[in-house]
Amino acid sequence: MSDLAAQAVQALQLTFAMTWEITWALILGFTLSAVVQALVSKARMSRLLPDDSPRSIAIACGLGAASSSCSYAAVALARSLYQKGANFTAAMAFEFASTNLVIELGIIMAILLGWQFTLAEFVGGPLMIVVLVVLFRVFLRPALVDAARRQAERGLQGSMEGHAAMDMSVSEGGNVIQRALSPRGFTAVSHYFVMDWAAIWKDIAGGLLIAGALGVFVPRDFWRTFFLTDQPQLAALWGPLVGPLVAVISFVCSIGNVPLAAILWNSGISFGGVISFIYADLIVLPILNIYRKYYGGRMTAFLFVTSYAAMVAAGLLIELLFASLGLVPPNRVAIVAEPQITLNYTSVLNVIFLALAAVLVVRAARTGVGSMLAMMDVAPIAEAAAPAAIQTSEAFTCPMHPEVRSSVPGRCPKCGMPLEERKAHPAGHV
Repeated sequence: MSDLAAQAVQALQLTFAMTWEITWALILGFTLSAVVQALVSKARMSRLLPDDSPRSIAIACGLGAASSSCSYAAVALARSLYQKGANFTAAMAFEFASTNLVIELGIIMAILLGWQFTLAEFVGGPLMIVVLVVLFRVFLRPALVDAARRQAERGLQGSMEGHAAMDMSVSEGGNVIQRALSPRGFTAVSHYFVMDWAAIWKDIAGGLLIAGALGVFVPRDFWRTFFLTDQPQLAALWGPLVGPLVAVISFVCSIGNVPLAAILWNSGISFGGVISFIYADLIVLPILNIYRKYYGGRMTAFLFVTSYAAMVAAGLLIELLFASLGLVPPNRVAIVAEPQITLNYTSVLNVIFLALAAVLVVRAARTGVGSMLAMMDVAPIAEAAAPAAIQTSEAFTCPMHPEVRSSVPGRCPKCGMPLEERKAHPAGHV
């Protein structure tokens, strides 16, 4: 076997090792996220974000943390909120929270990087959003916001807009646990679980493959020189500055950038540099192109500059804070995994959670998730057309929203599922 082929095999082995190490955690994170999404209605979000007051920003962060971790869906949903009347700054705060304060991200970071990084992520995320809000208040002009609104109202399609618009939340039927365990709640959880995986698997797979390649093909000496590891004080400043720029050209966003962050940490980037790198999933090149479609070129440039500044500031603050508290890990051993399956706690957890995933996938397949998957990247149904599908005839109804009825076949204006005959699905039955 040639040296190149041997290195390629080694890279794939490293990719497999990381994949096996985090499989159970990914399933757990997506399941918890699906449960939260099934209980939190998107319909009320825009009404809760009328301005950029501290209260609205705090609500935006909470709603974002309860939503999907898919960067593309977060960007699409933020535009939808803005179009429906939400304050632009609050919509951006929601967007940043929905990719940086979500459950599954914290779990994967704890597995691959360690609990210190998870803590830093959830401390630095609100700091980054505060810095971003301050920058918006100082530099964002009404004329630029008006121009962005006019562009947003053109409705140019980006990515994952259908996924962002689907609302299957269950708001009636008892307390939180009762709603989650009800037939409709179980179906909603299974659909969100499958759709979140469908939205994000390319980023996860891409991130793992790129991380494996970087770990084998790029010499450690290159990274150590690039990250100035022989000058610790300068490296602490340099890491947060270059971390987001490395992320921009990696094209990988959402949870997919965590394996890359682990490789960079092992290769010499500073603690704060890792955090700023992970935050930068919302300024990668594909996302910037969607910003251009949604808000225009000038607003895209503004978002890039202010977002980059906020990410760098958060990374520097985290570096200083955690170093002063002695919380920066002394050893760079982010990934401790062997490229083989052995009988240990990871294998046991993987078997358990793969079984859970199978249950959710089967439930979703039996309750029409296929049609929803087909609608994930399709522009959502306009609100103006929604009332036309809600009529007094009881011939057809949505299996997820029994109150939606129509005299003719069609799709639910709330979640996009095909309407079904009521004789096949009586009201309230899923």
